[in-house]
Amino acid sequence: MRVVTFFLLLSVALGYAVLRGGGPERVMAGIATGMVISDPLLHHFMPLGYASLDVGHLVIDGFGVASTLTLALVAYRFWPMIAAALHILPMMAHASRATDLAMHPAAYMIMQVAWSWLVPPLLIFATWRHQRRLRENGRDPAWRYSSRRFSEAGRHE
Repeated sequence: MRVVTFFLLLSVALGYAVLRGGGPERVMAGIATGMVISDPLLHHFMPLGYASLDVGHLVIDGFGVASTLTLALVAYRFWPMIAAALHILPMMAHASRATDLAMHPAAYMIMQVAWSWLVPPLLIFATWRHQRRLRENGRDPAWRYSSRRFSEAGRHE
């Protein structure tokens, strides 16, 4: 039941971000979709297990960290930094498992998966804030270094 609940919440967040979000929200929806699609593909080739280091999920989580950190660096938003932190936490679970093989598999699973529950509400909130800024200001810059801002910065230096 919790898996179905998570996928319903994630589906709402992804749909809302794709339909109503700005560039960063849509990119995050793409990152999340890529990670979700990768999971069953992984399990097609590797069985699910938390008794040892889960290399497949380490790779998927590594993609999530690299992607969200890049998004946090280029997006003109604060929330991608929170998303990046939420993706770093599972990497800490992998590091903990690699250093403590006696760790209970349930603890590893919880450390690896629990943080993902916070991503859909964050994306929903981010998309809502984007819509609110559009209503209030008429625009909402998506990227830190848009071509216009970059060229203006070059003229002042």
